[in-house]
Amino acid sequence: MKPGLLFLAHRIPFPPNKGDKIRSFHLLRHLSNRYSIHLGAFVDDPQDWQYAEALQPYCASVKLVPLNARRARLFSLSGLLSGEALTLPYYRHAGLHAWAHALAQAGEVTHGLAFSSAMAQFMPPLEKRVLDMVDVDSDKWTQYATTQRWPLSWIYAREGKKLARWEAQIARQFDATLLVSRDEAALLKARVPDAAGRIGAFENGVDAEYFSPERAYDTPFRSEERAIVFTGAMDYWPNVDAVTWFAERMFPAIHDAVPAARFVVVGSRPSDAVLALARQPGVIVTGSVPDVRPYLAHAVCAVAPLRIARGVQNKVLEAMAMACPVVTSPQAAEGIRAEAGREYTLARDATEFAASVIACARQPARNPHARACILERYDWTRNLAAVETSLDATTAVRGALETCTV
Repeated sequence: MKPGLLFLAHRIPFPPNKGDKIRSFHLLRHLSNRYSIHLGAFVDDPQDWQYAEALQPYCASVKLVPLNARRARLFSLSGLLSGEALTLPYYRHAGLHAWAHALAQAGEVTHGLAFSSAMAQFMPPLEKRVLDMVDVDSDKWTQYATTQRWPLSWIYAREGKKLARWEAQIARQFDATLLVSRDEAALLKARVPDAAGRIGAFENGVDAEYFSPERAYDTPFRSEERAIVFTGAMDYWPNVDAVTWFAERMFPAIHDAVPAARFVVVGSRPSDAVLALARQPGVIVTGSVPDVRPYLAHAVCAVAPLRIARGVQNKVLEAMAMACPVVTSPQAAEGIRAEAGREYTLARDATEFAASVIACARQPARNPHARACILERYDWTRNLAAVETSLDATTAVRGALETCTV
């Protein structure tokens, strides 16, 4: 009989169509081979309710809780009175808390995994508790603060400080805390040195069979076009900032040099700011598409001009798996174990970005070295095996985390 595992996620881990859901779904599916999983998660997109049944094959029970963003933002303001990070009351839910603790008291679960720092507040005392913090989110809020005017700059700076305290607190309380990259783990270890022995990392993977350049894909572009592709959720502010910066600061020079160049923004829920970019000559905003692979297969390059980023960018890994040349900022490349200049191109500023993309557009070619890097280092099964070690109550935590960072 499989031991019971309480799996708590801040967003329903299906479909695996965006960064955090890709990681949480693969983690859920992998652990279901060994554990009887009781899943508790929020649903922040009404369209995702249709996928509730898709989780049944992996779970003994599922509790999904609706999350209304407008209402949650109002609730989060209570953190200004309580002195806590606004992220915590944003996700606070008495029903989910009661459900999780009832499972523990009944002995239905002996192990727990909280996916993201916000979900740690729901985790009851258990035999073994692991936190997949994924990213050090507090640092992201601190970065946000530098880009905004008051009062948002004050709110974001406050969130960075308060959330950093919460991250340190739970890193000390959980048996193991895992992050998405060695860089993220090193940052948290530096902030919480007394818990460093319980902090490690397991890297994301890529379904290399699905993201394969060997398949035939119908092109979504005209024959004469030289497509430069950005993929991602286009209501996410760092992505909005990235495509806006690229379109306004870099693409005009690219379009002048290569008139057939097209900057194609591929992703769901484009914001008004993103939609407005399509007024610019050569810029195309697709909105949601059923499959990003044809765009990557026929692009001259993929770009990741993020100025604010944490963790690992799945958009970069997926493009590399497709052998699509990638031009990326230092922020978007952080945490990816690949060789700049061989497996991807690093552009440190707008001038380097434009020059690198122009080179790709003038001489289109695939990058087999990028594909080889993914096959060697970003296999889900191999990377996820380390999480089982962390959940094994009979294994020393320090040894488990050393395995996680291989």
